[in-house]
Order: sequence, then C-alpha cells, then structure tokens
Amino acid sequence: MTEDHADITPPRDEGAPIPEAGWLGRVIDRVGIVFAVGIIIAMLILIQEVVLRYFFNRPTIWAHETTVFLSGLAFVFGGLYCTARDRHIRVVLIYDQLGPRLRRVFDVVISVICGLAAAMFTWAGWIMVSRAAFTPAGEFRLERSGSAWDPVYPGLIKVFLMVVLGVMTVQFVILAFNYARGRR
Repeated sequence: MTEDHADITPPRDEGAPIPEAGWLGRVIDRVGIVFAVGIIIAMLILIQEVVLRYFFNRPTIWAHETTVFLSGLAFVFGGLYCTARDRHIRVVLIYDQLGPRLRRVFDVVISVICGLAAAMFTWAGWIMVSRAAFTPAGEFRLERSGSAWDPVYPGLIKVFLMVVLGVMTVQFVILAFNYARGRR
C-alpha cells in the first residue's frame, strides 16, 4: 500500500533538540544535564535528611528548602527544555491532519504567539523580580524565605524564572524564523 501525501519529513532524533531550535536549542539541550543532576542532588539530600532525622534524631534546617529550590529550578528550566525539543502541548487532533505546508504555517503562527506570551511573562517576571530583589530605597537585597535558615531561594527562583522566560522568548523567535524559512 502506498501513501499519496507528500509529507517527506525526515525521522526525528528523539534525543536532541529540533533543528529549527538552532544554536540556542543546542545550548539549552546541553545545559539540561545540570538540572537533571540537581534533581539527583535533591534526592540525595532527602535521603540524608531521612537518615539524620529518623536514625540519629538530628534533622537539618536546610534540607527541605534546598530540595524545593533545586526541584523548582529543574521544573522552570523544563519548560525551556521542552520548547527546544518541540515537546510542548499541541492539539494534535487538528495539527496532525494538516499537510506539510499548512503545518509549517501553523508552526510559525504558534511560535509567534508563544513568543509574544513569553515576552509578556518576562515583563511580568521583571516586575516580580524588581520587588523580590530590590528594597523600596533601590538597594539590592534578594527576598528571603523567612524560615529559621532564611535562605535567598525565593528571590533566586524569581530571577531564574524571569531569565528563563527571556531565553524562551528568544527561542520562540528563532523557531518562528526558522519555520518561516522552511529550515530543517
């Protein structure tokens, strides 16, 4: 049985960013290992905390906040990672029924809309960071957790979120440009 449609899209390497993601997608893909290691470190911290708490009755004051921070970093970066690998949510019921040319148009439009949304979220992130990183007098002081240990993790995660959203905006611009050029 032969197929009559002209979709000659080459098979995709599932272990790499899509070619349309360009150089930025390759960088994002390589940096992803840092956050994967962060999840493993969070797991090891939790194991250590369980041992210290339940076997030695010596819990730490830093383990919970550190594991939440490391996990939060990984989840925030995960959105950018999915963008570079084209693994974001898509309504495939419609998208998969399109021919190659119309699918490319959809890819451009989706990338532009997502880029605009990411840019707006980056701006909102800046507003959040300006409150979390600066005092009313304008001095730099990151927001702290308020716990007994009181790390600057809340301020750091907000800065990281804003930076990731900014990079995501650039990634969507690169995707839209490369989709429009028909680059594979």
